[in-house]
Amino acid sequence: MSDPRIPIFIENFKAESPSEDDLDDVESTDDSSVDDSHYVPRGLPSKGLPTGLCYDERMRYHAEVAALSAEAVHPEDPRRIYYIFKELCEAGLVQHKDYDLLVDQPLLRIDAREATQDEICLVHTPAHYAFVRGTANMSNDDLLDLSESAAMDSIYFNKLSYYSGKLSAGGAIETCKAVMERRVKNAIAVIRPPGHHAEVHQTMGFCLFNNTCIASRVCQNIYGPACRKVLILDWDVHHGNGCQKAFYDDPNILYISLHVHQGGKFYPSGPEGGMDRCGEGAGEGYNVNIPWETKGMGDGDYMYAFQHVVMPIANSFEPDFVIVSAGFDAAAGDELGGCNVTPPCYAHMTHMLMSLAQGKVAVCLEGGYNFRAISRSALAVTRTLMGEPPDRLEGTSATTSAIKTIEEVKKVQSRYWKCMYPKAPTTGIYGGERLHDVIRRYQAQHLFDKYKLTELYILRDRISKSFEQQVLGSISHDRRKHLIVFFHDPPDLLSTSDPTTAQQKPHNTWLLDASQAYIEHAVKGNVGVIDVNVPEMITITADQDIDANGAHYGQDVSYSSHATDVARQESEKLADYVWENYIEPYEFEGGIWLIGAGNAFYAVAKLIGSKDTVYQRCRGVIGFICQNALRPVSSVSNNSPFISSWYRERSRIFVSDNHDVWRKQEEGKKISKRYGKLIKSPENILNSMMQKHLPEVFDFIRETGDFEPMSFDDEGSDDPNASDPEDDIEPPSRHPTLSSPPQSRPLTGTATAQTSAALRGAVSPSGPGALSPRAGNMYQPQPQPSISPGVFQSLSPGRSTQPSRSPALGVMQSPPGRDSAQPATEALRQFGLGGQPPSRPPKGT
Repeated sequence: MSDPRIPIFIENFKAESPSEDDLDDVESTDDSSVDDSHYVPRGLPSKGLPTGLCYDERMRYHAEVAALSAEAVHPEDPRRIYYIFKELCEAGLVQHKDYDLLVDQPLLRIDAREATQDEICLVHTPAHYAFVRGTANMSNDDLLDLSESAAMDSIYFNKLSYYSGKLSAGGAIETCKAVMERRVKNAIAVIRPPGHHAEVHQTMGFCLFNNTCIASRVCQNIYGPACRKVLILDWDVHHGNGCQKAFYDDPNILYISLHVHQGGKFYPSGPEGGMDRCGEGAGEGYNVNIPWETKGMGDGDYMYAFQHVVMPIANSFEPDFVIVSAGFDAAAGDELGGCNVTPPCYAHMTHMLMSLAQGKVAVCLEGGYNFRAISRSALAVTRTLMGEPPDRLEGTSATTSAIKTIEEVKKVQSRYWKCMYPKAPTTGIYGGERLHDVIRRYQAQHLFDKYKLTELYILRDRISKSFEQQVLGSISHDRRKHLIVFFHDPPDLLSTSDPTTAQQKPHNTWLLDASQAYIEHAVKGNVGVIDVNVPEMITITADQDIDANGAHYGQDVSYSSHATDVARQESEKLADYVWENYIEPYEFEGGIWLIGAGNAFYAVAKLIGSKDTVYQRCRGVIGFICQNALRPVSSVSNNSPFISSWYRERSRIFVSDNHDVWRKQEEGKKISKRYGKLIKSPENILNSMMQKHLPEVFDFIRETGDFEPMSFDDEGSDDPNASDPEDDIEPPSRHPTLSSPPQSRPLTGTATAQTSAALRGAVSPSGPGALSPRAGNMYQPQPQPSISPGVFQSLSPGRSTQPSRSPALGVMQSPPGRDSAQPATEALRQFGLGGQPPSRPPKGT
């Protein structure tokens, strides 16, 4: 008889038995040694389990004794849980006599009960419990006085508050027990009053008892090793100070909080929510704060935090149970939170957490004060718990502020978690230099070697030292007919990181700097160039005008900071100084063009509006905004009412095609002419945008200046015997073109030596053995026997031999000796040095 367990097609298949020789040639596949005794087929044990719901209308008994008006009702309103429950019923998820059921397996109701004193005192002190219990016997007048007293931090009471508080804590306990005992696969507890602000010894921030902490301790006590490690994930917009303090030294409770911090100014105020608060004693490393520096955080920011910090650390922790302190006050529409998290984002975060602890997740309500926002957010979370895929997210790009915060959190937490990169130094500071300074020194040397750009000194003490070696000028830029002034961000680094260590190797890293292409085109066209590199981090000087209370003095502040403008105001001072000392004293009869790229465009926009002479002398303004905020141009003094019209006509501002300004334009909103003439660019990366639009920019410069036709195709000859572009330089008026420069020829050995000596003497402070100021003092001290510090005066016939002040150096100079300076003079003429000094000394020196 056929074995019913064997398929017919196998039973009918016949084959000859192999011989012993054949068996010898066959590699053994005997796996009898494999121990599979531990393997138990799991099937889908939780597939058929329902999702739990805890809701009890008696928790609404906690209410204000007397509200002055409907508008003055306390934000922690009893109707919060009613509207959430109603939303779940209307969605057909709850079996209720007044609503149609729309799912095969509805939410399983979990009965709330009053938490016992012993359970509450697993977290709180007996004195705290006694205080809350005592409110049940107080008169209404005494309760009002207590609520309004300074000792109460955003707390109100009535005679039933104690009862509702015990129900809220007991509801959290029963919800967690139902999940741990697998009566439900997961659950949501729609409970109030909330709990994550309640500290061990006091009520605080609408919270009486700390519900999630109490439930965690109860489950640990009941289930032992099966619930040894608990993850509490708090996505309430406020920091859960009570949870943090309750488990700050406990290695078995991992507390992770995402919250608005604003440098400790957002509730609850103080440093406790900072990323540096990581736990203490045995619990060090088990407290993770992700403190947003500003409001307005959205889906992309929260998803970025989950992907880069929350889930890697949670997976490493391997929790036995997950409790979510689910405040929905970061939801879009909640005025207290001021953030923009959507219901789909809450659903996605829930979905990711369900991958932990074999899906044992309990979601307990905390804050959230917009009825519509909390109802829809809670519904999205509940649908996900029940197995519905989350809805699609619309915006997933993190803001610059969020990315910066997450990177700093990763460095802090890298001390405790192997999954966090990059690693922060654990002992002191590595010997070395910031890569930014190394790159700028390289750039200074490279721009000198290739285009003869040299450092322009910034002498005023009130300008940040961060701008040292950041301002370069081309040879005799003051004698040119045309001038381009270029403010730009530092170059980008394109790197492939090691997937294991996240280290960036030099051989896999490239320096991307599109600004050099603009410098090359300008120099080839005999146009003067001032190149201003604006660092990302600016050291703040002592200046009452921008830092009145000295709060940022000596600190390194990000130029793109959303929290303060002090770094950008430092660049305003720099722009004013460069204009007053290196541009305004000279003619530039052919015109001046200002170019701003990236965040550095801020300095250009402010410079135009701060001085009438700027827009009167400028032929045009070019801006590469990319995806940054648009900067309007308007006159500070209001003496130039037509500056906005001039700016609209004379500017070309390139903006990425995904910038918010284009959406507003499509909605019919008028774009102010103070933003200039905006041009939509398909490029979203600054360097790519600058490269793509380079021909358009120089076409615009040609059209607004008196140039001969330009060529962008001629790259010059590679003939080593061609003439050097600086040989026999003629007055600027004889080169009215931006076409390719003359071909070059190499200097003789004698000329090269003379030129090097002349350059050192011309751009170094006076005195024998002086250090060269350019490129980080790359030249060693050398005596200058044949070069006089007054070499500038010897280059023009009929020039006065009286001492004068060089605009680039700010030092007094004397006429040279006729014999000793002659070789250097000839070499300097070949390189176009020896420009006319200004008629007045640099301002502010």
